[in-house]
Amino acid sequence: MEDVLKNASVKRITAEMQERGIKGAVRILSDSARTAAEAAEALDIEVGQIASSIVFKLPDGRPLLIITSGAHRIDTTLVAATLGVEKLHRADANFVKSASGISIGGVSPFGWQHDGTLANPEPVVLIDLALAAFDVVWAAAGHPHAVFPTNYEELIKSTSAQPIKVGD
Repeated sequence: MEDVLKNASVKRITAEMQERGIKGAVRILSDSARTAAEAAEALDIEVGQIASSIVFKLPDGRPLLIITSGAHRIDTTLVAATLGVEKLHRADANFVKSASGISIGGVSPFGWQHDGTLANPEPVVLIDLALAAFDVVWAAAGHPHAVFPTNYEELIKSTSAQPIKVGD
């Protein structure tokens, strides 16, 4: 598990955490945290405390990152209406990796490798209002075995996310 800390994405996220003033430390889990349920079980917390980073593709091709409570399914119709777009497109593994620089299962809410160009634009970032109910939430840190503790306010500040209702 020591190798996880040497992973390029984890190192990038750890550096970003320091730059953005995130107080928590990356924690390496012995079991995978690819899903919110797996992460919650490994951390012995409520699934709602998992801040899942879910990537979609907007109609104009830009990435959309939704930081959602692990207890929610994203209502894509609701989110699309909130954004004033026809619909959200599912992002495949290649799009997620290309947009974020991180493989599915370890996508962090920040630390993405984008340069702001049309070919690699900055993501639109939304955050689930439901995460505000928890004092501590846990997010992926660039690898399926790496997570870090934070809170709703830190996530908004560190990602410039727009708070919205994403589902029930």
